[in-house]
Amino acid sequence: MTMSEIFSSLPEMTGFALVGWGTVLMWVIAFVLLYLGIFKQYEPLLLVPIGFGVLLANLPGAGLGIVDTALVMNPDGSYMNLLDIANEHGIMNLLYYALIKTGLLPPIIFMGVGVLTDFGPMLRNLRLAFFGGAAQVGIFAVLIAAVIMGFSLPEAASLGIIGGADGPTAIYTTIKLAPHLLGPIAIAAYSYMALVPVIIPAVAKLLMTESEFKIHMKKMDRQYPPKHEIKKLRLVKIIFPIVLGLSVSVIVPSAAPLLGMLLFGNLIKEIGTNTSRLAEAASGPIMNTATIFLGLTVGATMTSEVFLNPQTLGIIVGGFLAFAVSVASGIVGVKIYNNFSKKKINPLVGATGLSAVPMASRVANEVALKYDKSNHILQYCMSSNVSGVIGSAVAAGILISFLGG
Repeated sequence: MTMSEIFSSLPEMTGFALVGWGTVLMWVIAFVLLYLGIFKQYEPLLLVPIGFGVLLANLPGAGLGIVDTALVMNPDGSYMNLLDIANEHGIMNLLYYALIKTGLLPPIIFMGVGVLTDFGPMLRNLRLAFFGGAAQVGIFAVLIAAVIMGFSLPEAASLGIIGGADGPTAIYTTIKLAPHLLGPIAIAAYSYMALVPVIIPAVAKLLMTESEFKIHMKKMDRQYPPKHEIKKLRLVKIIFPIVLGLSVSVIVPSAAPLLGMLLFGNLIKEIGTNTSRLAEAASGPIMNTATIFLGLTVGATMTSEVFLNPQTLGIIVGGFLAFAVSVASGIVGVKIYNNFSKKKINPLVGATGLSAVPMASRVANEVALKYDKSNHILQYCMSSNVSGVIGSAVAAGILISFLGG
């Protein structure tokens, strides 16, 4: 080959010949996600790996994007073995089909979340746990709206679950119901979780009066003290995850992978020193490793062919509606309760019935303090907030049971 032939073939030897407008646009999206994670510190543990995964998937000629499921199927309908997938489609596809497609990583992350979760505030204020369920209304409301917009039922369910404000739950549900939407739904879920400090105050100001913002929870407790107190709280906190896990899993078996791992993680934390090494491993290296691979592989699903279509815009809009409606339904649930109870509850408690723990509680507490500097409602918000974690996992289990086929 002559020098002139070598120089003339250089564009084909590099990736420049494969760069199109779609590739450039996906680079921009990757840079935006990295900017939000690094400089704005919006969910950096997920947005940084997801953003870098998007960048890797759209490197021209690198073969790091996740391929369509049809390309890893044998003629008899079974999947190729992992070594063949790695040889033909590269390492990212090996990771995706081994760790994501099997649904392995979200439950492992939930185990770590369980270690970091304290059910104490919820157990002390069980009446507030109801509002963690009320906030899940947004999931089913947006499901109906998405079907009207033209999404299939499994796709609509995957879109609606964004309203639970729980990234692993949204990813797990989408893997089971609509894996082709995994990238956009993961991006929407984590982006809106990062915008909790904006969404909760905006929805609260729209639905609440000034007097409701000023409802003082501690004064209400002094005026109407609780009739029953838990005397052996540590024992109850050990028994609780066992009993709840058994009860919910019998009623909604599809919720067991997520909820079971969440409650197992919580159990090994509550037992104390005898299982402290397990708790530290689950919430530390195991959870961090799972988060890295989850982010990179989810990002790698976002090739320009998959992401740049009208359906993605529908997911972004629908995800916001799911989130906003979930916050609103929690607030409205408290307002309805207050009409029938002497012991009033600050509706901001209902706004925290999401899985965004503890961010939602901190935001609601800050809003309450703006209206009354002595009105600390953090511990009350955590009751609703923690129950929202359980509620979103159960909602996901119900959707998978009915629509998972």
